[in-house]
Amino acid sequence: MELEFLGTGAGAPSRSRNVSSVALKLLNERNEIWLFDVGEATQQQILATTIKPRKISKIFITHLHGDHIFGLPGLLSSRSFQGGQTPLELYGPQGIKKFVQTALNLSDSHLGYQINYHEIKNPGVIFEDQTFKVTCGKLDHRIVSYGYRIEEKPHPGELLVDQLQQYQIPNGPLWGQLKRGESIQLADGTVLNGQDFIGPAQPGRTITIIGDTRYTAESVKLALKADVLVHESTLAGSEAKLAHQHFHSTSRQAAQVAQKAGVQQLLLTHISARYVGNKFYELLNDAREVFPQSYVVKDFDHFEIKFKRQELSS
Repeated sequence: MELEFLGTGAGAPSRSRNVSSVALKLLNERNEIWLFDVGEATQQQILATTIKPRKISKIFITHLHGDHIFGLPGLLSSRSFQGGQTPLELYGPQGIKKFVQTALNLSDSHLGYQINYHEIKNPGVIFEDQTFKVTCGKLDHRIVSYGYRIEEKPHPGELLVDQLQQYQIPNGPLWGQLKRGESIQLADGTVLNGQDFIGPAQPGRTITIIGDTRYTAESVKLALKADVLVHESTLAGSEAKLAHQHFHSTSRQAAQVAQKAGVQQLLLTHISARYVGNKFYELLNDAREVFPQSYVVKDFDHFEIKFKRQELSS
């Protein structure tokens, strides 16, 4: 499980940062990639990565401001050109379907796959299967904006092979039965219960991605005990009044969310173009005064999210 940032700027592209998009790479877990927001030129950013558009199976849009959606029609078209044939699930606020269909219809664009639209009417669980659950919560922005919590289900415990050695069971179908928790009978009549040879379940990982918002308790709820919190950080703490006026957060406010939620790591994105060069340290220092495990991300930064028994690395 890995996060790769395709755009980390706010409002408009700059020389150093493209506008918002982040990829959650689930290649080992599902052989899929999920995108969160698709700002202008996201597909151009993808060309500088190993991401294959046909692997993108789900797209989650936080809100309908242009710097989060203007790259969507182009990416959807390119996915079709580049061999994408499997259906794509598109989640977002009401109006995302009209935006996409209008852009595709007016440009006479025809896709070689189906888009399944999931316009969010009520916050809560919007996707769940045997391996993952995605929950959304409404934030505090000038227009409807959502945050997303992505929870991986626990992994089954590993087969305790060392404990099987005394029974001299060869690797094969019997191991498979024990791994499934079934009972087996050996040639000498000994019955082994598979549950006795399975280690504890491995807790899944949790990532929370917060779209544009003022500080709100809903962000804390969505981020509770997450391994990684990705939070917008448009301005530094000295600009708190301006951030509030424009329905955005400061890096210090994002750090307060991380601290209250008890997350492992805070990744700050959606950075104003005024913080060029070393000026980003103002954002970073503000955040680290509150939450030391804070990082200001750049375009193309990637972070591996390891299991809780291991350390996060970047």
